[in-house]
Amino acid sequence: MNDEQLLRYSRHLLLEEIDVAGQEKLLSSHVLVIGAGGLGSAAAPYLAAAGVGHITLMDHDAVELTNLQRQIMHTESSIGKSKVDSGKDFLQRLNSSIQIETIQAKASSSLLDELLHSVNIVLDCTDNFLTRHLINAACVKHQIPLVSGSALKFDGQISVFDPRNPDSPCYACIFSPDEQFEEVSCSSMGIFSPLVGIIGAMQAAQALQVLIGFGNSLVGRMLLWNGRNTQIDEIRISRNSACSVCGQAH
Repeated sequence: MNDEQLLRYSRHLLLEEIDVAGQEKLLSSHVLVIGAGGLGSAAAPYLAAAGVGHITLMDHDAVELTNLQRQIMHTESSIGKSKVDSGKDFLQRLNSSIQIETIQAKASSSLLDELLHSVNIVLDCTDNFLTRHLINAACVKHQIPLVSGSALKFDGQISVFDPRNPDSPCYACIFSPDEQFEEVSCSSMGIFSPLVGIIGAMQAAQALQVLIGFGNSLVGRMLLWNGRNTQIDEIRISRNSACSVCGQAH
């Protein structure tokens, strides 16, 4: 690290769990953030501020007025602009020394196959059940850790799935891709503004923890946040040997 970086990240360097070695890991890491909406708007800025050297933002959507109630990477002047371009502008103003790459597209198996060979960790900040399963399958295939978050109304959840760990479940171990779920969205159900900030910031924290390698991440655990009652619950989750994505047959 140069002198400017030593000063910029000095508060990290004071933490013995991070120190110079951990910060250098962040500076050399590549994180893929899929979704530049509510969750991504909270997660990506903390990754950038923390010094993740290369961040790729993926989202197909454009900024709308209704997004501004919770998607804090975007402003009134961003309305009509692609979320990834708006997000890139925000992140580069926050930390001009890191690389921000943008992909204005929906996640697909072929696109993820192209990307994941150079990515260290993926943050799923999407709001679509089918997309979450697609991302999970790609991460299992390429053995890339996945930080999965979701938020709706007053409820949020977050977990970490690390296919490099033989004991780690994957997303499909908990939510079978064969089950039929009715898709619900913020536009029809509503969402408490700070909820996405809370879950998104937790996603960033988990990603940094996995990249640096300290403490105990949420592998094998799911954290549930109830914003109505200000209550946090944790459930233990285990790998399903019959899972159609990561089970023994696969």
